[in-house]
Amino acid sequence: MLLNPALATKSTTLHKRPNHRNSYRICIPVLFSVLAGAFALAQSDEDSFRQRRDEMVRTQIAASRWGGAEAVRDARVLEAFREVPRHRFAPAGLAPHAYEDRPLPIGYGQTISQPYIVAKMTELVEPKKDYRALEIGTGSGYQAAILSRLVAEVYTIEIVEPLGAAARKRLADLGYRNVDVRIEDGYYGWPEKAPFDCIVVTAAANHIPPPLIEQLKPGGRMVIPVGNPFQTQRLVLVSKGTKGSRDIRVQEIMPVMFVPLVGGLDRK
Repeated sequence: MLLNPALATKSTTLHKRPNHRNSYRICIPVLFSVLAGAFALAQSDEDSFRQRRDEMVRTQIAASRWGGAEAVRDARVLEAFREVPRHRFAPAGLAPHAYEDRPLPIGYGQTISQPYIVAKMTELVEPKKDYRALEIGTGSGYQAAILSRLVAEVYTIEIVEPLGAAARKRLADLGYRNVDVRIEDGYYGWPEKAPFDCIVVTAAANHIPPPLIEQLKPGGRMVIPVGNPFQTQRLVLVSKGTKGSRDIRVQEIMPVMFVPLVGGLDRK
């Protein structure tokens, strides 16, 4: 039996009113806790990747290799490989494998070369702080990122448009401001930006492209895999003299296997 219906109604209304202030007091600490946990986890992952980079340099790049391949000794090159996060240039599903001693597929029939090969090719062109470098075959942008730590300007060309567009965005997002990406046929180089102190070609051609020799500065160096597709090729170092495009010295370095250079004479 209700003695005072009006009082009962008032009491019921008070019980239904939510206490937003208490809810906020509970939610804000929980939110900060979640964010702090996510940050700690991300930091832990980055620390783990940094340790794996150090191990990659020590065991794969700076150490003597099987088959008589020479270790990479250039201190600046080794430091660049310790700094550049290779896992950020691999497909998300392959990031845990980024520091293994092998190439990684990146789609469209292309790969990131194994760390040692990238390092040896970089060392062979003897990059200097004031150099202008050209790369043929941007791929995911990893080689360009390495070069950006070693030279003043990097110009890199990718013929596969989706790869080139993704690499351009990735390099910009990661802060590599001295890298310019062009989506074009790399066989013909980048005449508007020539001459180049060094050129790195990351795909195999059955000959050394004459336009690249022409765009190499006198005294410059170019490294390129030469040979037929899907067969063992030769990694070649081209050194240019001071007497024109015919004044070159070609030195075979080691056997390699690269994806073929797309474009150039293949398109004619």
